[in-house]
Amino acid sequence: MSKINPKNSINSFSELGRQLLAPDAALNALIENEQYHNAWFTPASVSEAVAAIGAMLNTEDLTAWLSKYDLETGKPVKNVGLILAGNIPLVGFHDALCVIASGNKALIKASSQDARLIKAVLEKLVTIDAGFAGSFSFVDKLEGFDAIIATGSNNSSRYFDYYFGKVPNIIRKNRNSIAVLSGKETAEELFNLGHDILDYYGLGCRNVSKILVPEGYDFTFFFESIEDHKAIINHHKYNNNYDYNKSIYLVNGDKHFDNGFLMVKEDDRLTSPLSALFFNYYHDMAEAENIISQNAENIQCIVSTLPLHVKNQVVGFGQSQQPKLWDYADGVDTMEFLSSL
Repeated sequence: MSKINPKNSINSFSELGRQLLAPDAALNALIENEQYHNAWFTPASVSEAVAAIGAMLNTEDLTAWLSKYDLETGKPVKNVGLILAGNIPLVGFHDALCVIASGNKALIKASSQDARLIKAVLEKLVTIDAGFAGSFSFVDKLEGFDAIIATGSNNSSRYFDYYFGKVPNIIRKNRNSIAVLSGKETAEELFNLGHDILDYYGLGCRNVSKILVPEGYDFTFFFESIEDHKAIINHHKYNNNYDYNKSIYLVNGDKHFDNGFLMVKEDDRLTSPLSALFFNYYHDMAEAENIISQNAENIQCIVSTLPLHVKNQVVGFGQSQQPKLWDYADGVDTMEFLSSL
């Protein structure tokens, strides 16, 4: 396989973006039918993921992104094994894109939860430019790899370290995202925060699972502002989680707020169960930043408009699930890793 010139591939990637923003009949059928393979992958969720990637793959951002790296075509092609997660639709696409864009070959072990979508999207890329035909393959077992990028849980990361520790690797663990509120947010900002919390049913690492609020914060306006997200309770799996967690809180006598589709509970932990949102009060910005600092290694991104002095990525309300090409998981520059192989 000859090495693809990454700079020349910008047109192909941007054309893929355009096709994802205007899905054809075959992709629309896949979007509609994924729910029969994975109940969490509703047409609305899959459409949102497809559109987010379509928006990501625009010429301006692709050019700015790739221009930052030394992607010489004279370097030998490396086989990069990818172990992809399947918690939300197309969650592993960015890793595959990085390997392909770096001029290397992706050996993709897809999650059984999300094996069809990513294959269909990458096959679209080959239809656009046949030169990409050899830049990826889907495998049941990883062999012959020069490097590994693996995404999993805190438990699986230990196995990944053991099996793949002898080759260059990026191994990711569980992460969650948080929001920091000032108490002066508008109804629109809080409605958009509802997207950060509830899009993809809260299953993504970029979903907000915890919020920091100023002392004395009244949740009434927050609940009023997210009321239009209430249809989420009609999803049977989400509803099952809501009923289960509500019963646990009631039996244990745990104090919480409840609007009929989301429970909000004061809790120091970062990871809340589905249908629940944890919160802590903060006295001043120094205390909020200290809480973030103590949890920095477990935070994917922060949703806020406050001037936070933190090392984690900060995005605006409603933007947590709209990452740019350079918004790398865990803050690790995947392209820098790949270009240095």
